[in-house]
Amino acid sequence: MVHHLPFLDLRGYRPAWLTSDLTAALAVTFLSIPQGVAYALIAGLPPAVGLYAATVPALIGGLMRSSRYVVSGPTNALSLLVGGAVGTLSAQLGASPVEVAVSLALAVGLFQLSAGVLRLGALVDYISAPVVLGYISGAGVLIAAGQLHHLTGTEGGHGPLWSRLAVWVQSLGHTDPLAVSLGLGTIAILLILRRINPHIPGSILVMVSGIAASWALDLRGRGLQVVADLSPIPASLPPLTLPRLDHLELIAPVAFAATVLSLVESTAVARALAARSGERLDSSMEFVGQGLANLSAAFVGGYPVSGSPSRSSLNLSAGSMSRLSGALSGVFVLALVALAGPVVDLTPVASLAGLLMLVAWDLIDRPRIAQVLRARWGDRLAFLATLLGTWALPLDRAIYLGVVISLVMFLRRARLLIVRDLVVDETGRMREVLQRSGPRRRLCSAIRVLHLEGAAFFGAAGELRDALDAATEDRNVRVLLVRTKRLQGMDLTAAQVFGEVAQSLRDQGRALVMVGMRRETMRILRTSGVDKVVGEENLFPTRPAWFAALELALKRALELAGDHDDGGPCPYSAYVEDRIRRREERRKAVNAP
Repeated sequence: MVHHLPFLDLRGYRPAWLTSDLTAALAVTFLSIPQGVAYALIAGLPPAVGLYAATVPALIGGLMRSSRYVVSGPTNALSLLVGGAVGTLSAQLGASPVEVAVSLALAVGLFQLSAGVLRLGALVDYISAPVVLGYISGAGVLIAAGQLHHLTGTEGGHGPLWSRLAVWVQSLGHTDPLAVSLGLGTIAILLILRRINPHIPGSILVMVSGIAASWALDLRGRGLQVVADLSPIPASLPPLTLPRLDHLELIAPVAFAATVLSLVESTAVARALAARSGERLDSSMEFVGQGLANLSAAFVGGYPVSGSPSRSSLNLSAGSMSRLSGALSGVFVLALVALAGPVVDLTPVASLAGLLMLVAWDLIDRPRIAQVLRARWGDRLAFLATLLGTWALPLDRAIYLGVVISLVMFLRRARLLIVRDLVVDETGRMREVLQRSGPRRRLCSAIRVLHLEGAAFFGAAGELRDALDAATEDRNVRVLLVRTKRLQGMDLTAAQVFGEVAQSLRDQGRALVMVGMRRETMRILRTSGVDKVVGEENLFPTRPAWFAALELALKRALELAGDHDDGGPCPYSAYVEDRIRRREERRKAVNAP
């Protein structure tokens, strides 16, 4: 039953967790307020709409999605996609931007709910990591370009990236020194706070500081634009909105692109947090929970939402113990909107622009981009094509471009991933058996040895992750040894799976050992940085001698596992000893007179 209704796991809630959940919820709330207002600017919507999207959707998402830690709400990349579509669609449909936004949220919610009910959770595995990185990186540049005119108090442009930059450059003669000072000051304060302590809630502090300065110095009276000039935020609960149904067909292409981006982003966040927390995910239930969050956004004046990387990560690191913290953050934002909306109206737009410039900078993951550019040519092509597509095409078409590239790459390399246990049989020899189907008396309680075959690429990443998770589900397993000799074409996405599993095991005091890697596999492990996560001492590339690398890897696994009682000799220890004995006998036979 809990599988279908995730919130039922709260039946085991412990009162001792409440303080931690309240603390995490407040931390998320303090980040949700400035982000909600700022992301609404990216989406070309009134600031209140961004706040509404962080209320009930966060509550519903927290209760209904598989992950206990992901917080639903507005996100930067999705807001940019909505912003690119709202203006065009509102003109075509004769509707206001808010009407288009809530209709988009309804359509996205229906798409996601349908995908979850049909158990299509594995589909996101077919969108490669370089494609997502290309879109997110391009979005970061577009967000920064879209805020330049707010940062300088000048005129902003529309359309492709170069058009926006051209309009901004032409208007620089009318730069407002006060706006520049406030925007750059915001960036400087945020950077200083990060240097002092990354956990300081810098976003809410600079927002409060901006509001205080606006009130004390009457910045609006001195010509500086504030949030109220864009659209005042009423001190009331979110309004009940009824999405228009007469234009759903026309907005479907944009809604589907937003659905894909939301699901890919949410699933990536959920998996990253699961690697840190050790929880097991149900991808299809993630779809259902995210779909219900979007449906709720459509009826409270919000716009399409996703799993927020920053707020979700903060939720876990702030000490969240259950899904209650994410749900409570939505309640707290709801209360603040109802009580303090007019106060937020005083926020200088230039200060929000400074905040968004830093958000845009954070979106551009420079180390990962460098990894992709050193990876296989297919990864590089997928990244660069999607990156350029975000700058040259409408953003929904850039999403479709990335999907097409991913599908083409999949069709070229699609193969099954075969996973078997490598066990010691009754004769003392190694043999492959289906997972856990071999004679249990020959399996070790502390060491699990997997043999993998097939194509290790982004399309098989979900299957690979499930196999590795299943192998380590038994907490008695201290070492997971993976033989990769017959894995082919490992790419960056698959390599990252090994890195995430290795980090998760390390956090639990366990270890991953890899053996049989060919030269190309070792290259991608090194360029992706996975070799450092696993540890060079736990990597055993293939060797010319038969089973030589496996012997060394088993020795390392036995060393890491330490003493363990299997009701008799450990089969892997006996195998290694037998190999050493036979080798010594052969040596003596060769040297005998």
